[in-house]
Amino acid sequence: MTISGLEPGSRVLRVLHVEDSELDHQLILAQLLRAGLRLDIERLDALPAVLAALERPWDAIISDYNLPGYSGLQVLEALRARDRATPFILVSGEIGEDIAVGAMRDGASDYLLKSSLHRLAPALLHAVEAADSERARQRADEEVVRSKQRLHELAGHLQTSVELERAAIAREIHDDVGGSLTAIKFDLAWIDRHAQTPEVRQRVASALETVNAAIEASQRIMHNLRPAILEQGLVAALQWLTARFERRTGIEAALRVGEEHLDLPAGVPLVAYRTAQEALTNVSKHAQASRVTVELSQDSGVLTLEIRDNGCGMGASDLAKERSFGIRGLHERAATVGGWVDLSSTPGGGTSLILTVPLAQDAIDALDDEAELGVDEGQSIWGRA
Repeated sequence: MTISGLEPGSRVLRVLHVEDSELDHQLILAQLLRAGLRLDIERLDALPAVLAALERPWDAIISDYNLPGYSGLQVLEALRARDRATPFILVSGEIGEDIAVGAMRDGASDYLLKSSLHRLAPALLHAVEAADSERARQRADEEVVRSKQRLHELAGHLQTSVELERAAIAREIHDDVGGSLTAIKFDLAWIDRHAQTPEVRQRVASALETVNAAIEASQRIMHNLRPAILEQGLVAALQWLTARFERRTGIEAALRVGEEHLDLPAGVPLVAYRTAQEALTNVSKHAQASRVTVELSQDSGVLTLEIRDNGCGMGASDLAKERSFGIRGLHERAATVGGWVDLSSTPGGGTSLILTVPLAQDAIDALDDEAELGVDEGQSIWGRA
């Protein structure tokens, strides 16, 4: 039955009252009405009927402790077994302190003696407001999780799109630019063979040098866009990358590999290669290092790639930069294959970036679900924007 104690339009509280005494029910009802509450209240006392009623939505449950053949704590236990966050208030003529404390520990919102019913309305309102706030928080948390998942999916899609576009550009450079430059080189060689004057042959030689430089540049760009060396395996690609890095920068680069032949799922070699490529690029730009070590290992179904330098490192301000898109990009790239990136650094103590990728389900289950995903820093990986 619906009983109004407030002006129309205010909230009606749906309350289940577990009580075997009609007189006590009327006393509690009168107390709540006196406080100005609007109620849709139902009294039940038989346990089967109470358990069936718990399947329905309620704003609150008020329960006596001593009931025919069962207790209010059993009702509370049944409510929690249904994983419902409905406020539960225990009301009794006599209840020991131990029982009351146990009820609160088990999830009761409050407990009252029937001699203190003047506290019931404030307790009921407080419990309902707290439950509403908790439900609102849970909905907000769920929406945040859904938003993060959508952003993660978008970032993964963008990473995939970028790689596809890079591959397409690399093919165009190879087929169109590379083919045209090679044809020009052949034509210049023919002119060189048939030239009659030293001046022409000198200009042809200069043009050939320019064309050769353009061919080398196009090959370098193709390797950066889509490393064909990956077709020979991740280890071979990292060997080529570190050797090229050492020749280009003069920084000593060492590669340590646990296994020469790795059987990796699709996508993982490219993610690992890109991580090493970007890390080495930023070492050369910002770390002021004289040595960098790249370590690749696979153990217990987990692939680990670490790039470590002996450079100037980063301070807390570098790690706390807001526009830290470099490391975030690595996080998103790693997430496309179920991995993550950890970054650690100390001023003057160098920097370490670790990519971890579980390769098998049992390895994923063995890892801590709450593993830190690294620390974001500045616009580039090593933090010197």
